[in-house]
Amino acid sequence: MRFRGRSTHTLDSKGRLSIPARFKEVLKQRYGNATLIMTNTPECLQVYPWPEWQALEEQLLGSPVAPPELTLYKRYFLGSAEECQPDRQGRILIPAHLRQEAGIDREVVLLGMLNHFEIWSPKRLEDEFKRARENFEQLSTTVAGLLSKGQALS
Repeated sequence: MRFRGRSTHTLDSKGRLSIPARFKEVLKQRYGNATLIMTNTPECLQVYPWPEWQALEEQLLGSPVAPPELTLYKRYFLGSAEECQPDRQGRILIPAHLRQEAGIDREVVLLGMLNHFEIWSPKRLEDEFKRARENFEQLSTTVAGLLSKGQALS
């Protein structure tokens, strides 16, 4: 089981998001309802189950020398990371600073990304999909090249 698909949701007045049933099932079956880690990217929020987050941290720690770009990336990506445990109703609180960073108001779109899921503002996602459509041939060629070299795509 992996996180797949797209769904639209509305945050409640406290900024809580109801995790879709199919994502809750992935969390339960694959991760045993592990704690979630939420962080920002310039476009959206990313939510990782704890084991996937730990693997990401290990990759980031694996660099013996930290070039300035890695330090800057870690500062931005890791510095905003928040633990979030779903409540009994399967909701997670999206902190105000992360909602602001992602341009999220009340409507959000969740995208499954196999080992994690993303939370988008509908407008930003529409722009991202437009960009992908316009460059899909080039993206397909790049992805095919990475796959042929056996590189990880996560």
